[in-house]
Amino acid sequence: MKKRYENLDNVSNMKSMKDLWKWQKERWQKKKDLLQQIPHAEQKQIKQLQANRSHPSITWIGHSTFLLQLNGLNILTDPVWANRQGIQKRQTEPGILLEDLPEIDVVVISHGHYDHLDFGSIRRLKGKPAFYIPYGLKKAFVKRGYQDIYEANWWDSFQAGEVTLSFVPAQHWTRRTLFDTNTSHWGGWVLENNNTSFYFVGDTGYFRGFQEIAKKFKLQYVLMPIGAYEPEWFMSDSHINPEDAVRAFLELSGDFFIPMHYGAYRLADDTGPEALERLNQEWERQQLPEEQLKILRIGETLWCSSLLS
Repeated sequence: MKKRYENLDNVSNMKSMKDLWKWQKERWQKKKDLLQQIPHAEQKQIKQLQANRSHPSITWIGHSTFLLQLNGLNILTDPVWANRQGIQKRQTEPGILLEDLPEIDVVVISHGHYDHLDFGSIRRLKGKPAFYIPYGLKKAFVKRGYQDIYEANWWDSFQAGEVTLSFVPAQHWTRRTLFDTNTSHWGGWVLENNNTSFYFVGDTGYFRGFQEIAKKFKLQYVLMPIGAYEPEWFMSDSHINPEDAVRAFLELSGDFFIPMHYGAYRLADDTGPEALERLNQEWERQQLPEEQLKILRIGETLWCSSLLS
């Protein structure tokens, strides 16, 4: 019998067909501006990123895909360049062409949903990366010929060069077929060396796990989802809204908030501009320092060494 993974406090994300039908009826009644999209950055730093092996950097490629550079390693989070998710066409192009990436050393996967794990994109990566993945996904990698694989349960840690990678809890679920619901795990990744730490939150609803993570790690750059939250009665167990994302960031005591998981695919009823507007409003309402909120355009690079100096 296959192992089924669970959330903290046994929070269930499962919805009935009645719930799904109710959501779809609500969606038909909403009028959304789908023409306005979040902006791209002008791409002027490709060669600099390709050559960089010394300065920590964060480049948002789109959705939950980042190129992270730390201690000479090129690290990709949830690499997805797919033009579609099911019947949904991608709304914003990736910020960097896949062929323009440097050679990748490490890939971290948060969970197995198709908008976070796309083997078509992985197959085209340059280099021979090591894959750090949640437990339950190894078979899918092995059957495609990948060998340098490290499976993780919550709180497991690994060493890649001088970078420590730790798999931490999230509140979510996963499925890739009709019959494998929650047979693989889900979570976020904390990447750290002696001077810099990145927390890639993954896909999550708001949960008490943020407080537990804050007890174990000193976090600088928090890559936090803010999209796919509407309608909240349906989505809140799995996707955090912008206000709760700010709440989580404050509990984490992070230095910088970098929003993600919005604007690429229409996975719920909210739009990318709506998510950003709510995030900005909550930041202002709580009178938080402007310099701590780092909203990246798609394809934009944040050079971390200049912020930490």
